[in-house]
Amino acid sequence: MQVYLVGGAVRDALLDVPIKDRDWVVVGATAQTLLDLGCKQVGGDFPVFLHPETGEEYALARTERKAGRGYHGFTVDASPEVTLEEDLLRRDLTINAMAASRSGDLIDPYDGKTDLKNRILRHVSPAFSEDPLRVLRVARFVAQLARFQFYIASDTLALMRQMVAAGDLADLVPERVWLEVSKALMCEKPSAFFYSLRDVGALDALFPELECLFSVPQSPVHHPEGDAGVHTLMVVDAAAQAQADLDERFAALVHDLGKGLTEPNLWPKHPGHEQAGLPIVQAWCQRFKVPKSTQQLAMRVTQWHGWIHRGGLEMTPQDMLKVLRGCDALRQRGRFEALLRVCRYDHLGRLGFENQPYEQEAFWLSALEACQDVDAQALAESGLSGDKMAQAIEQLRLAKLDNFKTRLITLKTSMQGALADES
Repeated sequence: MQVYLVGGAVRDALLDVPIKDRDWVVVGATAQTLLDLGCKQVGGDFPVFLHPETGEEYALARTERKAGRGYHGFTVDASPEVTLEEDLLRRDLTINAMAASRSGDLIDPYDGKTDLKNRILRHVSPAFSEDPLRVLRVARFVAQLARFQFYIASDTLALMRQMVAAGDLADLVPERVWLEVSKALMCEKPSAFFYSLRDVGALDALFPELECLFSVPQSPVHHPEGDAGVHTLMVVDAAAQAQADLDERFAALVHDLGKGLTEPNLWPKHPGHEQAGLPIVQAWCQRFKVPKSTQQLAMRVTQWHGWIHRGGLEMTPQDMLKVLRGCDALRQRGRFEALLRVCRYDHLGRLGFENQPYEQEAFWLSALEACQDVDAQALAESGLSGDKMAQAIEQLRLAKLDNFKTRLITLKTSMQGALADES
């Protein structure tokens, strides 16, 4: 029995980047061999085991032969006779088809190290086309390795385009698509993933709601970058630069999908795109089984980001309270703060606005503080209850917001006066 470190750990070690996970391949053993050593088998599709102490994955060397459509349409051979080279041959890219022995010797039968040096993402063999998920994986590696400026080899690009044109992506299981999208969103440059998919036609095949944003114009005053698709991916990159979590990055991705429904005669304006986007986001989330918490933030950002951007002294207390209630800010402050952060990314994700402050974030947090400064207990002790209690709280909140607005106007006026005196 021989054990080798394989895949991403070998690649990342050569790139001198932190190794997140270590995966191992075992050659010359059976499942019973690993079970006898105390390993725990996981999953029923492939012979993969967890080490009893480290929890790292150990997989029997295997070959795979396409025998049908879909994720389960493979015949797997994990017998002790399967060699390391045969196991590496079934992998997607040459840079992921390297192994290292326990002593540190590199095993590189498909010249992955050269491709790593030249920053090329190249498929290992024609078997690449047997798994359509690899189209997404290759695009994800462009995003994951963005700092190194990897590019996809021309023959691999051609193969990916053939797979898309043949309709192979229709066989993808929704959960696997979401897993790749969520991983890509958490990369340092998520836009590279979506641009790579677009380059091979996969964006239109999988995410037509996003594809249709490209070439849709926006107001040149507010969006010097013009194109709604370009803006969307700039927003996602702004979220990534801020180290946002997955929920915020996904909300950034889908917040403007309603612009794809705007009638061309209304361009470059997009009236009502927020409300129009809600059923699109909901359908996307249902199609790919997006987690509920992720979907919730995306829906709220989609619906309310226009109102948040308009927040300022011209807004009435009634409208301010409407927004705060619609965003459920009074009950879920943390989620409201997340919504405001996504709106900040939306502000930053525009050409020339990358370093501009987003004043609405502080405005809305201060408005929320004013609204929460209501003593409901005192009202209850005064004998109010039911509808009368609710009405009293409503009036107090509106009064607090009115006072908040008055203070801001006074402060702004005094500051303008001070500046005028200095000049």
